[in-house]
Amino acid sequence: MAFDKIRIKDIALRAGVSVGTVDRVLHKRPNVSKAALEKVEKALEEMDYEPNVYASALAYNKDYTFTCIIPQHESEAYWEEIEEGVQAATHRRRDFRVSLRIIYYERFNADSFISATNTCLEEGCDGVIVVPAKLELTRDFTDRLSEKQTPFILLDSYLPDLKPLAFYGQDSFQSGYFAARMLMLIASNEQEIMLMKQLKDGHIGSKQQNNRETGFRHYMRDHFPNIKITELNLPLGGTTEEFDEILEDFFQHHPHVHHCITFNSKAHLVGQFLLRTNRRQVQIMGYDMVPKNAECVRQGSISFLIAQHAYMQGYSCIETLFQAIVLKKEVTPVNYMPIELLTKENIDFYRRTNIG
Repeated sequence: MAFDKIRIKDIALRAGVSVGTVDRVLHKRPNVSKAALEKVEKALEEMDYEPNVYASALAYNKDYTFTCIIPQHESEAYWEEIEEGVQAATHRRRDFRVSLRIIYYERFNADSFISATNTCLEEGCDGVIVVPAKLELTRDFTDRLSEKQTPFILLDSYLPDLKPLAFYGQDSFQSGYFAARMLMLIASNEQEIMLMKQLKDGHIGSKQQNNRETGFRHYMRDHFPNIKITELNLPLGGTTEEFDEILEDFFQHHPHVHHCITFNSKAHLVGQFLLRTNRRQVQIMGYDMVPKNAECVRQGSISFLIAQHAYMQGYSCIETLFQAIVLKKEVTPVNYMPIELLTKENIDFYRRTNIG
């Protein structure tokens, strides 16, 4: 029986109790015998009854503020799609008086992360989405959220010891392992592969990228131990001219490199260089369906992209906070995103939002 057709008197008739008893059970009021409670609960289960939680939440007339703490970013970046997703989900739930505050921090800058999280704690909110920085910094912040009983969701990097309400992101080790397997479909006869990174003071951007690389190297060690993996750093914040000089020097000194891989969203830095210099014999594999990457796929300088539905991640984080905090529903704690392979042939059919 559909719940919108179930009346209290239908439940009472099924349970063999009075309407008043059913009303007390539904509203968790006292003065209900154990026997009557069991009868009503059994009837509710048999009738697949759910209270109208949406109507109840609207009637409560409370304001909710969710805070999203993410790295500062340029346009056409992975984080931009995350931001679009959280904004779209917030707009969808505006009738429930849900609002969003976005706080940015500078990647690799501990003081910036601390400042952003302190702002969040000082201003207060009902739920938090955070892209982790270093473990100790993130733990200090999430411990303080837990003290305030503020639910939080981890985005991008899964740190289960922090006990988040939920996590959204890829299984990064499996993603890197998968990337290696796909790349080796076209690069199995190579002697050397370039691994492009973007480091800051010798450190990589995220735990997720580290785990992808671990999965990649695990596969390569087991199946292609004789292929040399040569790292190349393109400095964060560099100019096109600087990148061109670094890449030109690399390919001059590594003439046997025909395949490259990166675990960040900037494969287009190499892909655009390959197009400008007409190096059609070299291809790169990367992550994230940002527009510059997609154009390189269409033009053939990027062979594969692994998509991780950044928009969906952002959207789902807000929706999960809404379900848990506003509607008081249980939510799924670990949410791994699909590992999808995009090529020239299927990239135009990729659904960026995939919502509804």
